[in-house]
Amino acid sequence: MKHLLDVNVLLAAIWDSHVHHARTKAWLEDKTVTVCPISALGFIRISTHKRGYGFTMDAAREGLQKFAADMKAVRIPDDLDALDSHPRTSDQVTDHYLADLAAKHGLKLATLDEQLKHPSADLLL
Repeated sequence: MKHLLDVNVLLAAIWDSHVHHARTKAWLEDKTVTVCPISALGFIRISTHKRGYGFTMDAAREGLQKFAADMKAVRIPDDLDALDSHPRTSDQVTDHYLADLAAKHGLKLATLDEQLKHPSADLLL
């Protein structure tokens, strides 16, 4: 099974200071992964935010580029219309969109979000 990576998985995989870095790296060892513009942009936004990781824009971009190259990550478009995703609350909008996007492409969404209840979501254990 191929997986679209959630923002939280990208953060954990790329930044070794993340509390779930080792667990995420181990989970990724035998996986085929994909990244989309929304997850990539979320990673860059949180990585560079002063209340996030506080990395420079260049460091965040380089980290993502190196990870994608090392993992041979396939890039997929955000080609699901926003109105074709049906979250029930505002907190679910992006997570459900990514899970629905994964499903559209025959993927699972790899996430660390224990609150995400969606048939296309795979929680990293």
